[in-house]
Amino acid sequence: MACLLETPIRMSVLSEVTASSRHYVDRLFDPDPQKVLQGVIDMKNAVIGNNKQKANLIVLGAVPRLLYLLQQETSSTELKTECAVVLGSLAMGTENNVKSLLDCHIIPALLQGLLSQDLKFIEACLRCLRTIFTSAVTPEELLYTDATVIPHLMALLGRSRYTQEYICQIFSHCCKAPDHQTILFNHGAVQNIAHLLTSVSYKVRMQALKCFSVLAFENPQVSMTLVNVLVDGELLPQIFVKMLQRDKPIEMQLTSAKCLTYMCRAGAIRTDDNCIVLKTLPCLVRMCSKERLLEERVEGAETLAYLIEPDVELQRIASITDHLIAMLADYFKYPSSVSAITDIKRLDHDLKHAHELRQAAFKLYASLGANDEDIRKKIIETENMMDRIVNGLSESSIKVRLAAVRCLHSLSRSVQQLRTSFQDHAVWKPLMKVLQNAPDEILVVASSMLCNLLLEFSPSKEPILESGAIELLCGLTQSENPALRVNGIWALMNMAFQAEQKIKADILRSLSTEQLFQLLSDSDLNVLMKTLGLLRNLLSTRPHIDKIMSTHGKQIMQAVTLILEGEHNIEVKEQTLCILANIADGTTAKELIMTNDDILQKIKYYMGHSHVKLQLAAMFCISNLIWNEEEGSQERQDKLRDIGIVDILHKLSQSPDTNLCDKAKTALQQYLA
Repeated sequence: MACLLETPIRMSVLSEVTASSRHYVDRLFDPDPQKVLQGVIDMKNAVIGNNKQKANLIVLGAVPRLLYLLQQETSSTELKTECAVVLGSLAMGTENNVKSLLDCHIIPALLQGLLSQDLKFIEACLRCLRTIFTSAVTPEELLYTDATVIPHLMALLGRSRYTQEYICQIFSHCCKAPDHQTILFNHGAVQNIAHLLTSVSYKVRMQALKCFSVLAFENPQVSMTLVNVLVDGELLPQIFVKMLQRDKPIEMQLTSAKCLTYMCRAGAIRTDDNCIVLKTLPCLVRMCSKERLLEERVEGAETLAYLIEPDVELQRIASITDHLIAMLADYFKYPSSVSAITDIKRLDHDLKHAHELRQAAFKLYASLGANDEDIRKKIIETENMMDRIVNGLSESSIKVRLAAVRCLHSLSRSVQQLRTSFQDHAVWKPLMKVLQNAPDEILVVASSMLCNLLLEFSPSKEPILESGAIELLCGLTQSENPALRVNGIWALMNMAFQAEQKIKADILRSLSTEQLFQLLSDSDLNVLMKTLGLLRNLLSTRPHIDKIMSTHGKQIMQAVTLILEGEHNIEVKEQTLCILANIADGTTAKELIMTNDDILQKIKYYMGHSHVKLQLAAMFCISNLIWNEEEGSQERQDKLRDIGIVDILHKLSQSPDTNLCDKAKTALQQYLA
């Protein structure tokens, strides 16, 4: 019986809750406008801080009625304003609340409200729009669908400090792509917002600063403009530098540092400028200290990683500033069991977000170690660092895994580390696991790192081969992602360098000649160049050349012909002629050239080419074909004389290029011997 009674009890509780909320909605339909206004005011007071009440009113259909009243010409301005305030309060509840408001087309109604002349109503509409646009569930595109909205918002910036704060906040949240930056820039965002940096209101200054950080990100046009903007006789970069001083709030310091970082990365400020070296970089290092809040440490480290990523000098300066490398090690011990956090809410938040610290540390280590051998050594010697990075490869968060792979990739550029730390920690094992099943963004970095682990001097090369790498890499060459095709073929090229015959045969078998042809006609130049590099490495050492050409000779000669006839650049044709020179070095393989008049004519053509690189590559082919000490050299020399090669050699022996001249003279001596 108890089970039967449970349902009606629940239903009665729900109906009671809904009934207690229903009278608020009913009053919105009262014929007396004063009672409607009072009803909206009472509703406003009832929903403040009460998410359950907000949800109930939405379920009961309050939103369409509030929007109707907001848009009615007969509604008083006071009523319209109170409606906008209630809608803003409802939007401050859960994400589901925001979705419900969006489904009722709240944004067009509020944007329409901005055409009013009443400032209080405009501010209420903007406050509500701010709350909606800063929600994760709101598509930022909704701000740009009507072309008249942005210029109107720009015009409203001058109305009050509240319009300035809310509009800047809307802009900074809705500027997520280059086309958004362009729209805002073209409508005068820089000029309209610059003077707000000197506002008496901290909130306005802060939101204006955030606007500039999103406008400048990876945008040379905006960044170059910002450098020359004057506000009260001071250039913007100087204002940003003042805002990142230690006595300013942390949020302001961080955002100013971001603005200067983005302007620097976009090429508007030099990397050796004092405002970067002496101000921005030290400020960002300060943000990494354990005294800062978790989100500040994350943002500081990630911004610093971005700032120093392309510049070796900044990497060196950062690495010796405030013991940064050791400071980052603390990112992995947070929150510790003896954490100083007494605020339970804060501790709960930090436990949930601790992975973001690890991700940020990996990113910064990757940037620090991108170029300098000593810095890489310091990073690896930091307590348990290799173990931490290897553990990062198997974390549940994709972002942490990606950052860990990037960090390892950066460190794998070191020959010394590949031979020592990478071998000691058997890094190749977790890496191969990552490569088995990962999203493309991780695969691209992981496969790029595998290329380094497969270099001839790397001790990891053998175990990687034994763990089925050839099939995995051949699979990558069939990816739709060109970066994965490049890395797959690049790793195979490294694998084939000075490899045993068996490995080369395995590569050719797994890759298949069909796939090889596919790669040689790939639209991506990098794929084509690396495929030619692979062929060149496969066709090295005589027994290997002869063996491969005896089984795949016809297809390889066909591929060489196609490339030499195609519209390719000098580097591609040079690589192809070098492959021919390798074939000409074979014992039996060279006959595939000598019996192919078309190829011989092509070699002759490139000997007389205007580009020295191609002439030299063609000369290598001829030298290998006519070398005296080899069987059949007399017949080959005679045939080549008959097609006019000797005449060309005489011409080339007079070449102003000493290298080409010497090669031609050496070749002619073979005829005289």
